[in-house]
Amino acid sequence: MSASQRLRSLARLWPILVIVGALVLFLALGGHRQLSLEALVENRRHLGEIVTAHFWLALAGYALVYLVATSVSIPGLAVLTIAGGLLFGWIVAGFVVIVAATAGASVLFLVARTSLGATLREKAGPRLARFTEGFRKDAWSYLLFLRLVPIFPFWVVNLAPALAGVPFGVFLATTALGIAPGTFAFTLIGSGLDSVVEAQIAAQPGCLDDPACVPTIDPGALLTPQLVAAFVALGVIALLPVVIRAVKNRRHRSSPP
Repeated sequence: MSASQRLRSLARLWPILVIVGALVLFLALGGHRQLSLEALVENRRHLGEIVTAHFWLALAGYALVYLVATSVSIPGLAVLTIAGGLLFGWIVAGFVVIVAATAGASVLFLVARTSLGATLREKAGPRLARFTEGFRKDAWSYLLFLRLVPIFPFWVVNLAPALAGVPFGVFLATTALGIAPGTFAFTLIGSGLDSVVEAQIAAQPGCLDDPACVPTIDPGALLTPQLVAAFVALGVIALLPVVIRAVKNRRHRSSPP
């Protein structure tokens, strides 16, 4: 590889390096420790006062933080979504999160496609090529399933379609639609977080006489089995077109000419 080719390769990779560097810096500074339910419970009154005094500025700042956190793939987005429901109400926070998360995911998608997509597709073997072709063919169903049932991290579902060559419009639409049910579910959880905290305080007698006490929040009290079952059901519905098409193709191949 000539010097000019190496420079062009580095020029394509610099956005990825910036994102990785920002994530490493965030983790090194301990920012991930602030994105926890305990930290949210501890600071909820102070944050509420800021929102009351500067609602629109706080909402804009929240949207910007969510966009950056999504594009950099910072862990703890679920807690950030719950915080939005707590501070701004589940409806307002839900729409803001959908817009900000879709924008942040799109940044990562476009960066990955321009920096890595072409190179990986050139070097991909026939097996990977067949996989990406199938992924593109049923991109709507696959991406909706992966968004509705979060079995993979959010950043993986942002990168995989870019590397598979999925059209940006399909990625954008499936991201906005696919994250909507989970987003509103978590902002709704956030809007009721105060009542959960009060219940946890009542269940921990040591906190009753200590205003500075931060109760331990049981995640099981927030994410119910019914909510998980609803996400799985939505994911199954999203995959139905793929299953129906596969059954039709198998019957067509097995039928006599």
